[in-house]
Amino acid sequence: MKRLLTIIMAVVCAGQMTAGDIYVAPQGSDNGDGTRERPLATVDQALRQAREWRRLKRPEVAGGITIHLESGTYQLARPIFIRPEDSGTEESPTIIKGAAVLNGGVRMEKWTRGCDDERVAPALRDKIWTAEAPRVGNRILWFRQLDHGRMATQFGTFYVDGCESAIQTPSVRMERMLNFNTKDRTITIPTPRQDLRKARQLEMVVHQRWAIAILRVKDMQVMGDSTIVSFHEPESQLEFEHPWPQPVINGEKGSSSFCLQNALELLDEPGEWYQDYPSGRVYYYPYDAEILQPQDEFFAWPFAPALKTLINISGTPERRVHHIRFEDVNIKNAAWTRPSEQGHVTLQGGFPLIDAYKLRQPGLPEKAELENQAWIERPDAAVKVSYADDIVFDGCHFENLAATGLDMEKSVGRSAVRNCSFHNIGGTAIMVGTFPDQGFETHVPYAPKHDEDICDGVVISNNEIRHCTTEDWGAVGIGAGYVRNIEIVNNDVSDLNYSGICVGWGWTALESGMRNNRIEGNRVYDYAKQLYDTGGIYTLSNQPGSTIRNNRIGAPARAPYATNDRAFCIYFDEATDGFTVEDNQMPFESFGYNKPGPKMVIRNNGPKAKPNNEPSTVTPNTPELRQQEMRI
Repeated sequence: MKRLLTIIMAVVCAGQMTAGDIYVAPQGSDNGDGTRERPLATVDQALRQAREWRRLKRPEVAGGITIHLESGTYQLARPIFIRPEDSGTEESPTIIKGAAVLNGGVRMEKWTRGCDDERVAPALRDKIWTAEAPRVGNRILWFRQLDHGRMATQFGTFYVDGCESAIQTPSVRMERMLNFNTKDRTITIPTPRQDLRKARQLEMVVHQRWAIAILRVKDMQVMGDSTIVSFHEPESQLEFEHPWPQPVINGEKGSSSFCLQNALELLDEPGEWYQDYPSGRVYYYPYDAEILQPQDEFFAWPFAPALKTLINISGTPERRVHHIRFEDVNIKNAAWTRPSEQGHVTLQGGFPLIDAYKLRQPGLPEKAELENQAWIERPDAAVKVSYADDIVFDGCHFENLAATGLDMEKSVGRSAVRNCSFHNIGGTAIMVGTFPDQGFETHVPYAPKHDEDICDGVVISNNEIRHCTTEDWGAVGIGAGYVRNIEIVNNDVSDLNYSGICVGWGWTALESGMRNNRIEGNRVYDYAKQLYDTGGIYTLSNQPGSTIRNNRIGAPARAPYATNDRAFCIYFDEATDGFTVEDNQMPFESFGYNKPGPKMVIRNNGPKAKPNNEPSTVTPNTPELRQQEMRI
């Protein structure tokens, strides 16, 4: 009997030892042992413990390792780095789970009401609240976003007769430019009501068809009712030399538009804010509901984003990361500062240019008619994945991220993003695949030396993507570059300033490795809110064996400053080929075509099509959207 009890106890103890559970809590300590009773304090330390278990082949590894995050906020001082040594197996994955917030921001504290700065209108001075910028590493933190529950905006715009758009709160109002001078590298605008010649960090946001530019203002010459504006380098050369896209003067629907931002003189609406240079002091005009107390102690909850990347899952071609899962985790507050440092002139899809110009004599070996060249950078991303397989994000929440939300950059296979939500993302919500950058000219077809460099077999399913592209209007909901066997299925994509779902890159009819991509069962609506030359679903280049099927696509929004009417439910941009497009429900047959190939099959689309996809769980929240839903 005694021996039997001993055996039973040994089995129980062995079961406990092989559980593979590591606990983390905001009130924990990294001197703990990771048990429920003595949790760790950081994800980094939990990963280290899991890594050591795998290295030493501990019995805890047998059934997989689960890092349990107790609810609460985990302030990240550096990105969480997941490397090949953290990899699991199919039988023993590493899972990071819990309804916790991984926060890349720094709390703003010690706000006081009122300011006496002469740049603020006297009537508004008692409504403005101020705070000193936080310091990180003994240096003032500079930032372009402020999370006060719904992300404050730096937009301080002026307008003369501009109409009000529906992009965000506060609304963005733009004015038409008078001249765009490529020789002198200047833009002529109506003279602003305020004198902005001494504004220290003034920027101009330029609306140019399917993209925007953010230009740091160098000088303003007031000439009566008009003002000539010049800009800093490197963005000045990029803006005036690159031909696609550029602003238009006297286009189909008028000239291109602009707005001015990032000046204390423009702080005049609730929700706007400004960070002063060189003091770093922050000025904020809150909504009435945000004033929690009448006295001069202000609420202390706004966060300034400090980290550009919160999670970096990075392998190498020789040693890949694999079998990592994130479940139910909240990823919040990532920074994006590029426009403040070097301006931001984009080609398309939120990709900033690093060089671009018009060719004096057109033609490349791969494309005889090409009349321009361009080189791009990949945008920052809150979560990055590269050289990895079997990476899963399930039920996670991405919120208040200033550039790309989740980016599966290069050589990612058999991975999934499912049941996640992406809200208030400054750029693209989900990006996947190669967009050749740096030294690779963007029009040259991508032909990697190693076939596995193309992202393959990624599934993006059942996600809600809403209110994204808020910082860079030219970004998209879901953007896929050179990919194959990708499935973008049953997603709800809405409230975007440009296109909804975009697949393809390269502007080429040549074989480039893209193939067998499925865009099916998605619901796309309320897109094209600011930019045109767009589609609810948008494609580029030759993609044999691919499908666009059973999607529900609403009509494009009425972008108030578009200079043409090129907005479509489905847009086949240059050299699109190899798709079967069928059973897509739209309010009318709305297709855009730009040199499509001969192997397109298009049938049974429009208001009478009856796609076999599940109804959305998202209820439109405005009368306009409800009317649009009735149309489809």
